[in-house]
Amino acid sequence: MRRKHIAPLAAALGFTVFFFLGAAVAAYPERPVRYIVTSNAGGAPDIIARTFATELGRQMGQQFVVDNRPGASGTIATEMLARAAPDGYTIQHATIVQLAINRSVLPKLPYHPDKDLRPVLQTTATPNLLAVTLSLPAESVQELIDYARKNPGKLQYASGGNATPHHISAELFKLMTGTDMLHVPYKGAGAANIFTDLVTGRVHLIFDNILSIAPHVRAGRVRGLGVTSAIRVAAFPELPTVAEAGVPGFEMTAWGGTIVPAGVTNTIVARLNAEFNKVLMLPHVREKLNALGAEVVGGTPDQFSEHIRKETAKWAEVVKRAGVKVD
Repeated sequence: MRRKHIAPLAAALGFTVFFFLGAAVAAYPERPVRYIVTSNAGGAPDIIARTFATELGRQMGQQFVVDNRPGASGTIATEMLARAAPDGYTIQHATIVQLAINRSVLPKLPYHPDKDLRPVLQTTATPNLLAVTLSLPAESVQELIDYARKNPGKLQYASGGNATPHHISAELFKLMTGTDMLHVPYKGAGAANIFTDLVTGRVHLIFDNILSIAPHVRAGRVRGLGVTSAIRVAAFPELPTVAEAGVPGFEMTAWGGTIVPAGVTNTIVARLNAEFNKVLMLPHVREKLNALGAEVVGGTPDQFSEHIRKETAKWAEVVKRAGVKVD
């Protein structure tokens, strides 16, 4: 006779658990949420995060307050997140640098990427744009490769610093094309003299974040040759991918996503995941992000974890082969 009660009891227990978990999730958030960003105000991660913060505030009825914590390749911001209370009231927009590249180039991180951080979802993937100074006799990616091969060590490429996505993109390009170019690191991706030097020809090329370089390409101050994503981007549909323009298999995107401290509960992670995915489905958000050159991604925490794992392995190999180091 006891068996007859098992199914109804299980159903009742299941309903009770669902009811209380559902109530807990529905109550979250009950106060403003701190949204840590690894860049200065106006940087690409900041613009993307503020777009999410606005929409999440509308959807969830609480403010998502952006807290800009730049510096040290994002380790300052990410350590702050790792040490925050695991209650869902501190989240972070993290990028490929903090989640994949840093562990290969920094000898000791103040956090453990796998043990201290919990992925919620990948939100975007933003390619770099390969641009050259107008005086360089290269109208295409293939012409750039040909020129670099004929003039080994002559070309200088700029970046926002060692081990940045700009630097890693260029090193991957060198490895895949068999070219030799000199790296000229600047202090930060937004350093004004990067573009001055590129326009005047003091440096010859850059793989820069599409958001930063776009105004200079559109104004005709520098020449865009291609984008580093696997497919063309809506912001520059006329530009081929580097892969289709002469380097098959080349791909590098400065992706970003949401992470929380490792101890945050499954219910809160599920709620955040659902709300971020809802934001990514909004037509005006997709249009804005696409205009910035960002591809909308979305998905589950497990998918983001797997992406981080694959990217970590990929860029560790590039870092090793290219001898990339941080000063």
